Amino acid sequence: MKAGLIIAVDGPSGAGKSSSSRALAERLGYRYVDTGALYRVIGLLAWEQRLNPNDGERLAALCEHLPLRFVPEGTGVRVLLGERDITAAIRQPEVSQVASKVSAQPAVRQGLLTLQRNMGKGGGVVMEGRDIGTVVFPKAELKIFLTADNAVRVERRFKELFEKNPNVTIEEIKANLEMRDYIDSNREESPLRKADDAILVDNTNLTAKETIQKVEKLAKRIITS
Repeated sequence: MKAGLIIAVDGPSGAGKSSSSRALAERLGYRYVDTGALYRVIGLLAWEQRLNPNDGERLAALCEHLPLRFVPEGTGVRVLLGERDITAAIRQPEVSQVASKVSAQPAVRQGLLTLQRNMGKGGGVVMEGRDIGTVVFPKAELKIFLTADNAVRVERRFKELFEKNPNVTIEEIKANLEMRDYIDSNREESPLRKADDAILVDNTNLTAKETIQKVEKLAKRIITS
């Protein structure tokens, strides 16, 4: 029996990575790390400070000594920057756009790479993001690439954000998701792509519960092998 796996869950926005990864970590008794939140934090800081998203040097400086904490709470995770709760702030559509742009900066990706690897050090962790299986932990014992049809991803993200902001429109969400997909997949540094040895899980026609059951089965198959 294997223990302390590093499980990498990659995929585009709206594919259900967060909910599936959180649930998988809970069922396995593993730590959960949302690496996308790290880039969102930098995006939030850049947006608030009105920094140029192409200014790699100033953005890289934001990555240093981040007083960041992930606090499990109910079915989610609160993100704290110092004593400030930024859980909702980093999910704003405007911040999402900036986050996708700053994440394309090599200096930012390099600045956060060591932090991510330290978070996963020792195993027993489920890490979700866009380059975990290709760059952060290319030797992870289990790599999952989670995706879904574009229209389904837009609908899921709309339902998620509408609960927090009834003024958001599905057109805004669609445009934001398409822009993020393009930037993430076409950036020169660590583009979003499926690792050659990753297992593709298309959950277009799966419920959240069915998706969780599927990824749990994949993990336990390796753990008990």
